[in-house]
Amino acid sequence: MICNRHCLWVARLAVTAVFALVLSGCSLAGLGTHGNARLEMAELNDPGSYTADSALTAARGHFRNNDFGHSAALYKRVVELAPNSAEGYVGLGASYDRLRRFDLSDRVYAALFELSGGTAQYYNNVGYSQMLRGNLKDAMVHFSRAQQLAPDNLVIANNVELVKRAAATASI
Repeated sequence: MICNRHCLWVARLAVTAVFALVLSGCSLAGLGTHGNARLEMAELNDPGSYTADSALTAARGHFRNNDFGHSAALYKRVVELAPNSAEGYVGLGASYDRLRRFDLSDRVYAALFELSGGTAQYYNNVGYSQMLRGNLKDAMVHFSRAQQLAPDNLVIANNVELVKRAAATASI
């Protein structure tokens, strides 16, 4: 029992270490978890002042700057204004994942699946969400599915490698 808890803790620590060392991520490429990530939910001061396009542009910038609370609020505004925006749902789910609000990201990913089906991006992002939670087996299932759909996608290939390394480290 102690070994199982210790091994699980070591596995989660290994996953965290791998994230810090490798610049990879979900489909919002080039976004690391380094620096001063702001991990608190935010509220928009004047949500009525945004169009779907302006909220999307602002959300991308906040996500790029690791301000996931504001990116979540802005992506939420995007999906309110443009309920068919797959990019809005992808960004909202990824922002919630970075905030460790997996209860909310699960709902967003369910809505994304209803909207666009099981795309490579969908499976990659759900896999990344599972990887953040330390669910390496579930992450690999989703990444493998994403890789079947987009075999030449480097982001997906990097995520597969992350899980393989984390799993190898966890089994030591």
